[in-house]
Amino acid sequence: MEGQTSWIRHCHTDMSRDLEDFDSYLDFTNEGGKEAVAVSVESILPDDLLERILSYLPIASIFRAGSVCKRWHDIVSSRRFLWNVSHILSQKPWYFMFTSSDDPIGYAYDPVLRKWYAIDLPCIDKSNCFIASSCGLVCFMDNDSRSELHVCNPITKCSMKLPEPLGSKFSDYSALAISVNRVSHNYTISVVKSKQVPGNFFQWDISIHIYDSETMMWVTSLTEVLTGWRGGDESVICDGVLYFLIYSTGGGAPDNRHGLVTYNISNHSSHGLLIRSFIPAPCSLTCGRLMNLKQKLVMVGGIGKQDRPDIIKGIGIWILCGKEWREIARMPHKFFQGFGEFDDVFASCGTDDLVYIQSYGAPALLTFDMNLRQWRWSQKCPVTKRFPLQLFTGFCFEPRLEINP
Repeated sequence: MEGQTSWIRHCHTDMSRDLEDFDSYLDFTNEGGKEAVAVSVESILPDDLLERILSYLPIASIFRAGSVCKRWHDIVSSRRFLWNVSHILSQKPWYFMFTSSDDPIGYAYDPVLRKWYAIDLPCIDKSNCFIASSCGLVCFMDNDSRSELHVCNPITKCSMKLPEPLGSKFSDYSALAISVNRVSHNYTISVVKSKQVPGNFFQWDISIHIYDSETMMWVTSLTEVLTGWRGGDESVICDGVLYFLIYSTGGGAPDNRHGLVTYNISNHSSHGLLIRSFIPAPCSLTCGRLMNLKQKLVMVGGIGKQDRPDIIKGIGIWILCGKEWREIARMPHKFFQGFGEFDDVFASCGTDDLVYIQSYGAPALLTFDMNLRQWRWSQKCPVTKRFPLQLFTGFCFEPRLEINP
């Protein structure tokens, strides 16, 4: 980890705390008034106990601990320590927020310490890209050719460029997803490409491309033509199954503008035609975002008005049970109003038990805890809005030290 602590350039928090100064030693004085002896607490702790204590620190504190002394640096850099961290402490997912610009520098939010950290992403040169994450790894795909992909760990800065996917470089729509095996750390990446059949707006070519980190190769698992539906930019891998949203190209009822189809990655099967796995949206959606929360498929969506489905009247959260959507939460109106002007699209992602929702028009960030059923604003992001049409976006990822591409 030496030389890798530069990811924390600044720490931001709005919380004010009264902290007392303290020393890292104990003073012992005997009755005879002899000279006090300063004893360092860490010097009397054996390595295994010190390692155990350090493993319970938040990720940001672990990086700082590695700068204390050589002994601590050696401990937090060891393989055994990294293994212990991954098995002892469950880190809440962080949210990386940045503004649309040519410089992909932004701030990562730690929901445990409720602090923002300035982070430089190691493997992209622009903010306009497709992003997917799983178990500490983040995959980036450029928006121009949609063929240049990188996988990285934003915490350790370790990254790798992948070979280009098969098939046509350019597509009208692309959806990116990644799934990491938590035991072996091997990962699978999927790219769903949608391209309009020339001269026919109602027919779209759909192709699914799968990358396996073990073989380091791409395969084209499926090609199919959909009629009346097209693919989009929203997909996720959950428990070995690829889910992606499809959108009506016209002619259908307003409530059926969105749908979900599935593809089993493990046995390369869609059980026939993709459309046979079709699951309708739970309501008239203006925006649907898919996420994997503990191998459960969750969707966050804007709920359209009955008479004007393009206008958002609220935001709901659903979980897929079999082939039925079950609503588990709806954003309270006071939080919905808290975003100010809310367009019909927004950023939303999540992992573990935490869902993040952010408006593209402002740096406000809202969290929803699936276990506690609790809505909560994050601390104010250091990014400020400088002009009216400035856009903001982001993604969440698990902060992990032990996994690299």
